[in-house]
Amino acid sequence: MAAVDSFQLLYQQVARSCHGHVEFLAVVGAWYTARKGLSLLCECYSVIRLHVTPRLLCRTDLVRQYGEWAVVTGATDGIGKAYAEELASRGVNIILISRSREKLQRVPDAIAGTYGVRTSFIEADFSRGREVYPPIKEALRHVDVGILVNNAGVCYEYPEYFTEAPEDILWDIINVNIAAATMMVYIVLPGMVKKKKGAIVNVSSGCCHTPIPQMSLYSASKVCLDGFSRELEMELSPKGIFVQSLIPGCVGTTTSHGVFHPFSLLVPSPEVYAHHAVRMLGVSTRTTGYWAHSMQLRVTQCVPGWLRRSVGRYISRAPLPPAIP
Repeated sequence: MAAVDSFQLLYQQVARSCHGHVEFLAVVGAWYTARKGLSLLCECYSVIRLHVTPRLLCRTDLVRQYGEWAVVTGATDGIGKAYAEELASRGVNIILISRSREKLQRVPDAIAGTYGVRTSFIEADFSRGREVYPPIKEALRHVDVGILVNNAGVCYEYPEYFTEAPEDILWDIINVNIAAATMMVYIVLPGMVKKKKGAIVNVSSGCCHTPIPQMSLYSASKVCLDGFSRELEMELSPKGIFVQSLIPGCVGTTTSHGVFHPFSLLVPSPEVYAHHAVRMLGVSTRTTGYWAHSMQLRVTQCVPGWLRRSVGRYISRAPLPPAIP
């Protein structure tokens, strides 16, 4: 009987101890849930404020706010072309920069004919390095550039390991994705500083938040562009210049190769994306530019890293690394 009594006493002590731990864990769980819930509400409010409120307000006069001319690189296809058209629809004159002579001969005329603005173009292949910038600088010497959109970019032809990528494509990514944006800012910035107004939009990528395996240098170049934009914003905002890092998700361009193309809500056309993104000028210094992409980003940030990497492999349709024996 003494042994039974001792066992019952021990059981009661353990039960009381466990009950105390359960109450503690319940409090921690409730606190964590409340914190996450509040964070989610704040994120939803942020998305609504950034993407819904501008639609309810009058359209901003971009010419008065920034200047008469916009320079858009990589402007004959996809996001660049659609962004240029959206700016033109708001009365901004457009200078398109691209390496495609054939497209440069027809796209500016089409924009001018549709929107009644002045257009011009500069043929430039940024992959050629430093030699392309003196002619650009000379062409823009007497132009009142109010908006610069650095959209030009190149990517791998298909996902592959860094050591297997051709050296030429690596140099192209460095010259086009990083050097071109840097030097274009360097060319137009003195004029903006002098008149104390202007806007610089650097088109980065959602891979800033979700790395895509087998596209390492491309992802790194977009991270660099995002960081460059954020540093510039801190440096130039006191001078009256707006700098924005535009971080789109999947957009239905001819060069994208994701798996969500059938879902137009998640993968908008370049025209739909540009219509939303231009509304973010002067509103947010770091934005996806499109409300559905913002929601995707919020969800992504709640996902564990290992799962994000798995999704990244699936999106890039890249094979898993070989097992190490």
